Amino acid sequence: MKITDLKYFVYAPNATLPWFFVEVHTDEGVTGLGECTDYRGTPLLADGIEALKPIVVGADPAHIEEIWQRIFRYYTTFSGRGYISHLISGIDIALWDIQGKVLGKPIYQLIGGPVREVVPLYTHIQDYWYDGVTIDDAVRWAKETKAAGYDAIKTDPFKWQGPRDGDRHWGAYRVEHLPPRAIEEAVEWVGAVREAVGSDYELMVDAHGRFDVASAIRGARALEPFGLVWYEEPVPPESFAALKEVRDNTSIPICVGERLFTRYDFVPVFEQKLADYIMPDILWTGGISEIKKIAAMAEAYYVRISPHDALGPVSIMAGAHVSMTTPNFYRLECLHRWFDDFAKIVDPMFKVRDGAIEMSDRPGLGFELNHDAAEEFRMDPHLVNAVRTAGGTNWRKMQGARRKGAR
Repeated sequence: MKITDLKYFVYAPNATLPWFFVEVHTDEGVTGLGECTDYRGTPLLADGIEALKPIVVGADPAHIEEIWQRIFRYYTTFSGRGYISHLISGIDIALWDIQGKVLGKPIYQLIGGPVREVVPLYTHIQDYWYDGVTIDDAVRWAKETKAAGYDAIKTDPFKWQGPRDGDRHWGAYRVEHLPPRAIEEAVEWVGAVREAVGSDYELMVDAHGRFDVASAIRGARALEPFGLVWYEEPVPPESFAALKEVRDNTSIPICVGERLFTRYDFVPVFEQKLADYIMPDILWTGGISEIKKIAAMAEAYYVRISPHDALGPVSIMAGAHVSMTTPNFYRLECLHRWFDDFAKIVDPMFKVRDGAIEMSDRPGLGFELNHDAAEEFRMDPHLVNAVRTAGGTNWRKMQGARRKGAR
């Protein structure tokens, strides 16, 4: 069997984020599905997939590790971490999907077999920095989420302090400093959510890598009474020294890894004991092959892994396959309110019950993209950033961007 083509598709059934899918085609008619969605990099990903065709087409799709290394090393002067590891992720997941289909086995059976019966999830309530969101909203959402069967919630309780662009969050142009009132409001937010869900419910706080060291420490200390599972990305990812200073000055467990890429970036986290939990993204750090290696490294340090998977349906399902086989797994991230959007474009939709994914025995990932159903949500990848920056109703009005995306 040989790889004959790489194709990409950008679908946006969700008004928040377009999903970037990759398909690997073969000369025997078996097609693998992957994903490498990014918040901002859609145009780059489209061009990158096209550029990888001469490197990948003609290879045996069963040679998953060889193809991973071939791409990573080919672009070593460009750095294989970040942009390149995004591209690798989409292809790697698709190759595992092909392998599962050829052998008639779900991916989790090919990468070690299950160590648990289901994959427990954690989900989100809306963050405080969105315009018009109130603490009463947080309380209502927390109660609804608990009632829906989810046992763990994450939220960002810190109001946005820095400059921002049209979609609010991803336009930070500087490291933020938290004034006293912002910390007081964060305490009010987390306190209200804690009271709403009870003392034994699992809560996590995400700082989104936004703060200077002093602000991160003051924010952490103020939230210590609430029994948080973790304090996530308190400072930007570029400085492990800054992370260590925060870790040394709070009793809340630390979680990092969303903005780290490949096993090499995680070495100092383990060696310097900088985190209690890690959260590599399966779409950004190198796919199924790489996140399995990172999980094994973490296991040797007794650090739990909780994959960052707040993206599209392949992200969730690929993460679930790895999570089924990982002894030091905590929970898989999701945005459970997006599951209805997943069901619009994948077939069959995976099953979620009591806040956990029940894995099937279908081969490969266990579902396919329904291109016919997804056609109305298709977007031109080179127009995505302009549409997202416009924000609001403009997202839905720009229908022309949804008709030109597939190659």
